This record gives sequence, C-alpha cells and structure tokens, in this order.
Amino acid sequence: MSIELLFMVGGLALLDMMSPAALGVTVYLLLNEKERLSSRLMIYLFTVAGFYFLVGVFLMLGLDVVMTAFSSIFQNRIVSWVMLIIGGILFIASFYYPKSKKTDLPRPKSNSNAAMVALGFTTSLIEVGTAFPYFAAIGLMTTSNLAAFQWLPILAGYNFIMVLPPLIVFTLYLLLGRVMQKPLEMLRIKLSKHSGAAISWIMCIVGLILIFNSLDYL
Repeated sequence: MSIELLFMVGGLALLDMMSPAALGVTVYLLLNEKERLSSRLMIYLFTVAGFYFLVGVFLMLGLDVVMTAFSSIFQNRIVSWVMLIIGGILFIASFYYPKSKKTDLPRPKSNSNAAMVALGFTTSLIEVGTAFPYFAAIGLMTTSNLAAFQWLPILAGYNFIMVLPPLIVFTLYLLLGRVMQKPLEMLRIKLSKHSGAAISWIMCIVGLILIFNSLDYL
C-alpha cells in the first residue's frame, strides 16, 4: 500500500465532505429540534456512515472477485479504459450541471429514533447515486489489490471523514449555544441554494482523478 494511494483516497474523502445532505439535515435538527437532540443526531449520522461503509465493503468484495477472476484476460487494461471514459464523462458533465440548482434537503418525519434511522437511509440512498468520490476511492483501492486488513480501516476512516463536518458543527453548537443560531441559519440557506455547485465541483475533480490515474495502465 503506497503513500500516494493513501493521499489520493484521503483527498477523495475530503472532497466527499462537500456533500450537502448530511450537513443539511444536521443544521435542520440543530435549528428546529431540541428534544433528545444529541442521541437522535448520533443515530442519524451512524446510520449514514454505516450504510456507506456496508456499501463500500460489498463493492470492494465484489470488485475484488471480478478483478481476480478476469485479471489474466483483461490485465486491468479494460478497467483503466472504463475509468478513463467515466472520468471524461464526469469532467465534461460537470460544466453543464446546474450550479444554481436549489435542493430541498431531507427532513425527519417524526421525533422517534426509528424516524432518524429511516432518514439516514433516505439520505444515503439519495446521495449514493452521486457519491463519485466514494466510488472512485473504491476503484483505486481495488486496482491496487489491497488485502482486506488494509482496505477495511481505510474504508472506515473514509466514512468517518465524510461525516466529520456535521460532527464539527454539532460540537460548535454544544460549545457556543445561541451564538451559533445566526451562522446556522446562513449555512442552511447556502446549503439549499448552492448544493448544485458542490456537486459540479465534485464531478469535475473526481473526473480528473480518474483520468490521470488510468493513463499509466492503458
């Protein structure tokens, strides 16, 4: 496992922090919910991180089996071409994605813990389709032929970094209390208005990473 791979996966994890859904739900809860706020927020974030971790494990195991079974035939060249094509599509599409697109962020239907779990699954299902950095990181780890004891902690660390912004915002809320009210209101408005721009940047950067990473194996 190379340092370069760790830097690339870490960079993708930092890029995934820009995802607005989990942070938007956290801001909504901090502004509108007071009853059992800490436990409900932790349940929500644990559900999101757990869902992505399980998806990552299944993808790593599945891709690893496919790569092992067909490596003698394709020698990873097909994978490199696929990564190059996907990277090119993401890079070009990023310039056409509506950057001013306004998004209605998910909200809990009730105050129960079950509702927070359901909200976590809903958020994850909405975001997983556009989780380009996560899929790129899984692709990089798969083509690097990492053993399970190597990629499991990387995957866990990736998911922790992904939910770090909501945890930081929640910590600041606990420390500063009412002082955070106005910044949270401003953050909620920005997340709603500019989520399209964040997705556009993510598509562009991930596309470039996939393109440059595939060139050496063509």
